[in-house]
Amino acid sequence: MAPVVLSRLDDLFAALRQDGLTVIGPTVRGHAIVLTEIGGAADLPYGWRTEVEAGIYRLLPGDERLAFTHTSGPQSWKQVLHPPRQRLWSADRSADGFTVADEPEPPRRLALFGVRPCDLRAIGVLDHVLGDGGRYAARRAEVLIVAVNCTEPGGACFCVSAGGGPGADTGYDIALTERSDGTYLASGGTADGEALLARIPATPASADDIRSAERAVESAATRMGRTLPEADLRTLLAGHRADPQWDDVAQRCLTCGNCTMVCPTCFCTSVTDTTDLTGDHAERWESWESCFDLEFTSLHGGPVRESNAGRYRHWLTHKFGTWHDQFGESGCVGCGRCIAWCPVGIDVTAELHALNAHPPTPAEDTP
Repeated sequence: MAPVVLSRLDDLFAALRQDGLTVIGPTVRGHAIVLTEIGGAADLPYGWRTEVEAGIYRLLPGDERLAFTHTSGPQSWKQVLHPPRQRLWSADRSADGFTVADEPEPPRRLALFGVRPCDLRAIGVLDHVLGDGGRYAARRAEVLIVAVNCTEPGGACFCVSAGGGPGADTGYDIALTERSDGTYLASGGTADGEALLARIPATPASADDIRSAERAVESAATRMGRTLPEADLRTLLAGHRADPQWDDVAQRCLTCGNCTMVCPTCFCTSVTDTTDLTGDHAERWESWESCFDLEFTSLHGGPVRESNAGRYRHWLTHKFGTWHDQFGESGCVGCGRCIAWCPVGIDVTAELHALNAHPPTPAEDTP
């Protein structure tokens, strides 16, 4: 199906609802762009753009005709596909012993609306990491994705040097490019997406329409606010395990775990078992966990990584280095959330540039 021009998004929302899909998308709440269930195009953050820098995120007035001039907010689609807290099972004592009940989630068909290309890549990373898990796979199977190409990168964005770009290339059902007049170039990425577009009012896109949208995305690729070093980051990090830069960042890092919570690909969890006061009812819960937490590596003799420097080094080295060994790709998509939502403004790109400027160090075992 050739690209088409949509003069309004209301028809697309109506078609999604007709198909029984609950739409999750960006809206303004609490002075930030958040992801939540939305009822229609009017709920989108029209007229808002974002200022994003290290430790800084704020909304600013923008063009009221445009809904996607903002950059990544504090939430990612991870919260939908890999919830922060979920009950795995419950058990009740009976006269004959215990009865254990699994806790399957009710099927919920979702449309993720407004997924940026960096977050689209992040969903792909989660698919590689968690895709063979029953709960994640069940959620993922019921998801339709409406991506929005990026034409306004932010000050903390570095998707291009992270191996991606501001244009969606795969993994979406429908891709939109917002145009300066508030209309949208739309193209289908799957049979489901094309069938959906075929049902709503649209105008065939001209060659000029297509080229204009391509130029807007190409321009965004040249205006990234950050870059990664032009180096093999796996080799760089492996050769700087004892670099003094780790102690430097440790003086600033609060080990609060904000970077892992806002990261769209961090996936670690912990499991907690609880009982009621009688001991007759028990539950098992899974919750997000952070490698910055001292208890994350706690063994019978204490934590494996007890220093701030060791924990930050582990996170950065895994994200940009050993993730390749585990999953065949980087764990970073360049969204910049960890930079913006770090309360002391630690910038992962700046730390990597600093390491790249130093000579390799001996491979000492520093906890």
